Amino acid sequence: MNVNRVAVVVGTRPEAIKMAPLVHALRHSSHLEPVVIATAQHREMLDQVLEIFDIKSDYDLDLMRPNQSLASLTSRLITSLDEVVREIAPRAMLVQGDTTSVLAASLVSFYNNVPVGHVEAGLRTNDMRNPFPEEMNRVVTGRLARWHFAPTLSAAQNLLKEHVPADTVFVTGNTVIDALFEAREHAAKVPRQVAAGRKLMLVTTHRRENFGEPLKRVCGAILELLERDETLDVLFPVHPNPNVSAIVREMLGGHPRVELCAPLDYLSFIAAMEAAHIVLSDSGGVQEEAPALGKPVLVLRDETERPEAVSFGVAALVGTEASSIVSKAQRLLTDPAAYSEMARGASPYGDGLASRRIVALLEHTLCGVELNVEEFSGFASNDQ
Repeated sequence: MNVNRVAVVVGTRPEAIKMAPLVHALRHSSHLEPVVIATAQHREMLDQVLEIFDIKSDYDLDLMRPNQSLASLTSRLITSLDEVVREIAPRAMLVQGDTTSVLAASLVSFYNNVPVGHVEAGLRTNDMRNPFPEEMNRVVTGRLARWHFAPTLSAAQNLLKEHVPADTVFVTGNTVIDALFEAREHAAKVPRQVAAGRKLMLVTTHRRENFGEPLKRVCGAILELLERDETLDVLFPVHPNPNVSAIVREMLGGHPRVELCAPLDYLSFIAAMEAAHIVLSDSGGVQEEAPALGKPVLVLRDETERPEAVSFGVAALVGTEASSIVSKAQRLLTDPAAYSEMARGASPYGDGLASRRIVALLEHTLCGVELNVEEFSGFASNDQ
């Protein structure tokens, strides 16, 4: 048994995307060995990403169930993860973001005296109900973590305000940029090609707080934008959750300029973002990826734990009120100056070296490897 095993937990597609470059960096370490644990909180979408990045899980818990409650999922996660942690006895556990898998893995690690490294630490809305349950998952994980790998300076400052010890907080950049740079080297096709003289609007939504009436308002706004602009086409990868798919298909399924498709694999989604004129989304990952590709993002939420892109001017909070969505989107579609201001191709989230920094910190703490300060000299968050 390798005493320097590092458990890496992935459950959803976004987790797999952001952890994939970290798994690769751990594979190249002379001192640490990654053990990938897939909870399969999102089965098919998780598998797609792992295949793209040539990663096979060492343990697959296969916990996805139709319409599962948070309580049942959490209880099964804790029981299953506890068995795996006891078997492999890792030196550390790495979790990413804000999912139920993150919460459960952090608790299990705490119970087993395994130190936790929280990748993408310090994001906050300061509203425990928004997003739900993600904000709670982050806050609890922040209380349990040994290492806090903050993507930006403002995320690190959130942790310091909560009296997290400063010597456990590290600004590394976001591993999503590492993954994006790697994935752009692979070719992929967009499901709907953009003809000359036309504009593509990419739309995604999946958050629980947008189920029901908020999603109906979003769909209504899309219909109004299509009515106002005959050159606009919409590509909408539909999340499989019936709370999303039923409304989207009922309201948008019959429109000739709306392409509803299954969730895209990661490479196809990147290609879709690059082909899009603007992006509407409630996804956290999209708020990070699209600005790096020079695409304005209208965030379908009232609050975001990723304020850097908003303050940097490459994303805007529009909520789910139709009037707000239509107003902001229409301006971007018709005003070249307003569009250029947001489509700058700038990102406050990193330089593609976050994974290397995280591994270097783990090697230093767990194995006594001297820390090269130059590893951290190249990244300065743009939200300073």
